[in-house]
Amino acid sequence: MFINTDEDLYNWISGADKKDLQVTVHAIGDAAIEKLLNIFERVEKENGKKDRRFRMEHVQHIDPKDVKRFAELGVVASMQPYHAADDGRWAEALIGPERTKMTYAIKSLFDAHAKVAFGSDWFVAPPSVMLGIHAAVNRETLDGKNPNGWVPEQKITVEQALIGYTRNAAYASFDESIKGTLKKGMLADFVILSDDLIKIDPKKINQVQVMKTFVGGKEVYSR
Repeated sequence: MFINTDEDLYNWISGADKKDLQVTVHAIGDAAIEKLLNIFERVEKENGKKDRRFRMEHVQHIDPKDVKRFAELGVVASMQPYHAADDGRWAEALIGPERTKMTYAIKSLFDAHAKVAFGSDWFVAPPSVMLGIHAAVNRETLDGKNPNGWVPEQKITVEQALIGYTRNAAYASFDESIKGTLKKGMLADFVILSDDLIKIDPKKINQVQVMKTFVGGKEVYSR
């Protein structure tokens, strides 16, 4: 059920875009995602091309035909991997096995070369990045019933998960020139972890601890 009409959404999005404001809209469900992509596409055609970086939050239960449109339209898929571990306990019972296949279709979006940015959705979900990476890589459900992953074909690599939480997250907020990567001239905001996420058993990512945190090159936390 839609609370607002298509024209309501179009008017709000187009108006904000004309003021050079970045637009971010939450969308859960294949109909909502398709509707929003259509509006984003319409606004771009009418307002002209520019580096607007429309964002869509959650991108849950996407229709397969719409996956490629994120890359084509330059829409950032802003997702929260932890929800895959949480929602996997009950989603299939509510929406059926076919639609479940495209619930948090993170790998499909990466494969389509979409910009996938990760966050936590705190306080709905835990703020821990380690739990988010663990969920993206393993997709184990919280009830322990899917040890090999819920919708395992949508699991991604550790490297992809790190890109989602760093480089792509910075891109999503127009901050890629100052953060998101570690190199000269960038903000020295980083953490030192207890383990190398690339080398350890992926099943143990949720056990990795933050040993030190640096903000602006200064140590602000130490375990």
